[in-house]
Amino acid sequence: MESGILAQSKTVHIVSHTHWDREWYLPYEKHHVRLVKLMDELLAILEKDPDFKSFHLDGQTIMLDDYVQIRPEKRELLEKYVREGRIHIGPWYVLQDEFLTSSEANVRNLLYGHRDAARYGAISKTGYFPDSFGNMGQAPQLLRQAGIGNAFFGRGVKPTGFNNEVSEAAAYESPYSEMIWEAPDGSRVLGILFANWYSNGNEMPVEPGEAVAYWEQKLQDAEKYASTPHLLMMNGCDHQPVQQTAAAAIQTAQALFPEQRFVHSNLADYAKAVSENVPEHLSVVRGELRSQHTDGWSTLVNTASSRIYLKQMNNQGQTLLEKTAEPLAVFAHLTGKAPYPHHLFEYAWKTLMQNHPHDSICGCSVDEVHDEMVARFAKSRHVAEAIVSDSLDALADEIDTSRFGRFLREGETAHPLAVWNTTGWKRSGVATAELEIERIYFRSGIGFAEMKKTLKTLPIGRLRMIDPDGEEVPFSYEDLGIAFGYDLPDDRFRQPYFARKIRVRFEAGRVPGIGHKTFAVVRGKQGGAGIAGRTAAGLAPANAPAGNDAPRPSLVTGPNRMENEYLAVTIEHDGSLTVMDKATGRMLRDLCIYEDTGDIGNEYMYKQPDGDLPITTKGLAADVTLAEDDPYRASFDIAHTLRIPVSADDTLGEEQRELVWFTGRRAGRSSVMTDLRIYTRITLEREGQGILVESAFDNQAEDHRLRMLFKPGIVAQTHKADSIFEAAERSNVPAAEWKKPSNCHHQQAFVSIRDERQGLLIANQGLPEYEIMQEESTAGIAVTLLRAVGEMGDWGHFPTPGAQCKGKHTARLMIVPFSPDELGQGKGGLDEEGAMVLAHQFQVPWLAQQTGMHGGRLPAVHSYLSWEGKGLLFSALKMSPEDAVVARWFNTEKDPRLLRIEPSFAVQEARESNIMEEPLERVDLAEIAAGPAEIKTVLLRPKT
Repeated sequence: MESGILAQSKTVHIVSHTHWDREWYLPYEKHHVRLVKLMDELLAILEKDPDFKSFHLDGQTIMLDDYVQIRPEKRELLEKYVREGRIHIGPWYVLQDEFLTSSEANVRNLLYGHRDAARYGAISKTGYFPDSFGNMGQAPQLLRQAGIGNAFFGRGVKPTGFNNEVSEAAAYESPYSEMIWEAPDGSRVLGILFANWYSNGNEMPVEPGEAVAYWEQKLQDAEKYASTPHLLMMNGCDHQPVQQTAAAAIQTAQALFPEQRFVHSNLADYAKAVSENVPEHLSVVRGELRSQHTDGWSTLVNTASSRIYLKQMNNQGQTLLEKTAEPLAVFAHLTGKAPYPHHLFEYAWKTLMQNHPHDSICGCSVDEVHDEMVARFAKSRHVAEAIVSDSLDALADEIDTSRFGRFLREGETAHPLAVWNTTGWKRSGVATAELEIERIYFRSGIGFAEMKKTLKTLPIGRLRMIDPDGEEVPFSYEDLGIAFGYDLPDDRFRQPYFARKIRVRFEAGRVPGIGHKTFAVVRGKQGGAGIAGRTAAGLAPANAPAGNDAPRPSLVTGPNRMENEYLAVTIEHDGSLTVMDKATGRMLRDLCIYEDTGDIGNEYMYKQPDGDLPITTKGLAADVTLAEDDPYRASFDIAHTLRIPVSADDTLGEEQRELVWFTGRRAGRSSVMTDLRIYTRITLEREGQGILVESAFDNQAEDHRLRMLFKPGIVAQTHKADSIFEAAERSNVPAAEWKKPSNCHHQQAFVSIRDERQGLLIANQGLPEYEIMQEESTAGIAVTLLRAVGEMGDWGHFPTPGAQCKGKHTARLMIVPFSPDELGQGKGGLDEEGAMVLAHQFQVPWLAQQTGMHGGRLPAVHSYLSWEGKGLLFSALKMSPEDAVVARWFNTEKDPRLLRIEPSFAVQEARESNIMEEPLERVDLAEIAAGPAEIKTVLLRPKT
């Protein structure tokens, strides 16, 4: 007992816990059964052993929901121990992956976690991130706004890897397990790293002989990184049952080491003790914690490309809830016609967030887990779609469309529709809507045969489309024939009908942000100059000029070439794009090149086989055909055939079965080849300042990665990526400690690079992995479209054939050139902020709803909430539980900015708020200060 650790008195805080991956190497319900056993044991030990002081329930309240689902009779007992401080719950609903869930999803996670914990009696104010695969830079600001002053995390600073061992490296961000973690806005929390992992006090011996050796080693390991006399021992691990002998083991330790003080503690008490004893010279770690100063192998960033179909579903679900359903429900609520459905939003959000735990959304579990996730995504989406439908119905009935009557000619009828723009900025683009020309209900008494005959023979007539000022709008239509439909009235039985329908596609110009604009399809008599043949897409250009020989406006300017006011796009012989940014005059070449490489890694890690050479479409002849040629949009289709290996060679299966760690594998790619057919549609809209790219392919190969490359020749040392409430600036080149051959990163909506003359932003929908390709002085962008692997990885052999992602895939991106200088911006080019706005708008679909000719309280063109604020990005519009309108922005700049808000509704009171929707000081809506990188939330209480 002469170890150096024993020479000084320490307080050893033993925190009993379990890290509960809700689903991972077992399907959810098998973990669920084990959770019920664990909780039964926990409640039993708390009841019979008063010396078992407390248990930390992994920072996530969903464990309580899962338990009482099967044991509802135990809820009162749970509440008792939560109120007594013996079970610590929250602050999160689930332990999410921070980078693969949206900014607003991270906020909802805290909101619902706090509300659930409060219902049980107490909230653990502990910023708990035990196994997040990297930590978001704005976490300290989020935590501070939630009233939390600390953060516990297991990755991101010191190099703890898959095997959870601490590496020896000189360039630690902090020499201690304690540090100050600072967000970009300056918010600070006490950061505590699980330097010896969150299992360093697991399975404490009761027998003295074992306990001596155990504690001498454990105390020495903990003291190695501790800056205070308080040592943390985490008594638990993944799915660890409760150590029922914990109290006896602590008594043994105290008897063996009387110089030390052993306490059955909790994280709150430990954090308080540490904060009162930390030295003044603690390191300050700023921003994102992504293990930048490590060898790179243990960052787990390639989970961003594992099972990308899940990421795309999640992106769709998050966007639908936060950027569509919530704003529309606010609009509808403000009309007084539709109460805000808080209960439905909670259910939809929680169902979606059940897919957000780090082993779920990361795609690094067994196949059964991810099969169930697909159903959850659908359930959440269906609820959100129902909210959207109800909101649109309520709103459409309140819009005054009577003005269209003044623009009708003799014999014409108008079919109005409204288009909603739920993004925070004015928007123009191509929208699609289905319209009923005529409807006949089954209750009409007309026989089926006569009903169908009447609708089928109904002449469409001459069609034109107008905006609220009566101006002609470019559009095309498709006759959909007759279709079955039904109403579900609130006061009677369902009402089925047949309808004659058309689908219109049109240019929705200058639709106000957070608002709507109405249009009308005007139907005249049969005949006249309205149908001038079919476009390449099969739609009739219904408002073509009179005469078959009359010229039609077109964006197509030559073979494989299209152009609008801002951009000129040329498709080269190999299918790559050359784009001229007219504002800067600079040519951006080598865009949209495909690259395929082998992957002998797993769901966690990409590992290219030694000696493997990328297979690319560079120089490979492509088939290019014109797909669309309308006055408002042009598209070309590009077809590639890549010859790629069918899989890895047989060595990989052997290495997987024998648990050969992926860094030491020697497998290569198979000599058997197959065709990968890739179809790409390139679209340019008349008002578009970005180029839409849609890639489709049917993957039947295994063990490979497919990416899209953009090599514009821009000279840059850093880049920006959309992250959680920030546009994070990251180095193009990794730190000196980085040994991993690839250097992939997470993104949300975009990644961008720039030099003094030109900028390029690549936006995406649900493609969260990218890499900056640094070639000499120039930088390029690679976005991962697919990664196909055959095993889970980590601690055993878990085959995952579903992770090979066989089948059809579609990926959507947008290329946005921008002008770094004022000269280019003066010529109509976007600045970097404008490019970011386009990227955020790219996530949000247009919404259109048919309505009738009637009066209403809402104007034909209307914004529900106007705002101004250079450097600010709009994030959310929802209702608080007290039915105040919650509006949120975040400042992307490093200096203060001003926000000006002008609601279209009468406001009784306006206050600033934190992310927990708690009212703070009153604000003047004409001048709201937003600090550098600040997340700014405003509560608007409408007048009743």
